[in-house]
Amino acid sequence: MKDPRLQQLSDQLINYSCALKPGENILIELFGDMPEFALALLDAVYKAGGVPFVRHRDMQVRRRMMQGATSAQYAIEAKNDADLMSQMQAYLGIRAADNGYELSAVNAAQMALYNKEYSNLVHGKIRIPDTRWCVLRYPNNAMAQSAQMSLEAFEDYYFSVCNLDYAKLSKAMEALKDRMDRADQVHIVGPGTDLRFSIKGIPTIICDGKLNIPDGEVYTAPVKTSVNGTLQYNTDSLYLGKVYTEIRFTFRDGKIVEATCNDTEGLNQILDTDEGARYIGEFSFGVNPFVMTPIRDTLFDEKIAGSFHFTPGSSYDDASNGNKSAIHWDIVNIQRAEYGGGEIWLDGELVRKDGLFVTDDLKPLNPDAFL
Repeated sequence: MKDPRLQQLSDQLINYSCALKPGENILIELFGDMPEFALALLDAVYKAGGVPFVRHRDMQVRRRMMQGATSAQYAIEAKNDADLMSQMQAYLGIRAADNGYELSAVNAAQMALYNKEYSNLVHGKIRIPDTRWCVLRYPNNAMAQSAQMSLEAFEDYYFSVCNLDYAKLSKAMEALKDRMDRADQVHIVGPGTDLRFSIKGIPTIICDGKLNIPDGEVYTAPVKTSVNGTLQYNTDSLYLGKVYTEIRFTFRDGKIVEATCNDTEGLNQILDTDEGARYIGEFSFGVNPFVMTPIRDTLFDEKIAGSFHFTPGSSYDDASNGNKSAIHWDIVNIQRAEYGGGEIWLDGELVRKDGLFVTDDLKPLNPDAFL
């Protein structure tokens, strides 16, 4: 029996997130095995009058290729995939890998080569700026295990998060966007954290289900050289197949001058990918009222209510601070009381304390407004 929640999600992805129009091309890239979802998406595409193209990628095969890939090899692959991507008006990327750590066997140098020679062109220069795109996960046993839930319980959680009323959330986020658009100085404090930077003149973007599912963030970027202080992250980050914990950055005039974690050497290899990797490309509030607990999946964790993320690497074109890099690494700090608390100030005014917005115009973003 078909799960009606799956069809609801497919319709939302095609008609709301990607806003697919008759005659438009959409690339659906599947990382893992999810035939029921693929069929539901194809039904939704054809119903909308779109033209689907499907790529299926096996992560074990991908890992083995990446372990021995060369620049010349990536040049051929990137050229072909860039040609296909340039003919798309929309893109969906869906991951359902049985093992989220499959790429952990790819060393840092090979991973940096992949980012620089392939991903930066196909996704960074074409897909992100030139298509209406959305990326998401598909629930499976691996995700349920990471979330420490049964598969059935995780599926219920997944669909409650992904089928959120994003129109209501979008309206509530407008007040935060207005405040951030007017703001200059940001001050963030918390356990191990005392961070100051400017966001003056950088656009603020609402994420309301049109780029990521689940969604629920409001982002901008710091003025590139304005970041000073220390930041102690308090969530694990699964990045390119490896888990990094207890990440701590020290900033001077925008640059990460000291970086430590459970794998300090590996962390610094990533930050040495290129010049822009040691500068910050994004600052974002997480505001999804149904995402409360980290599960080592960035697409979920960066939307956690009461969190923020501060991202080494490239800024987005629609909120650009001029920083360019082959990496974009969203690392999350949760400021709710049970995670140690914290405060965020905009131009000297406290706007969020212990993960809850405290000003009247922003209180509609707190989780209890959606329960």
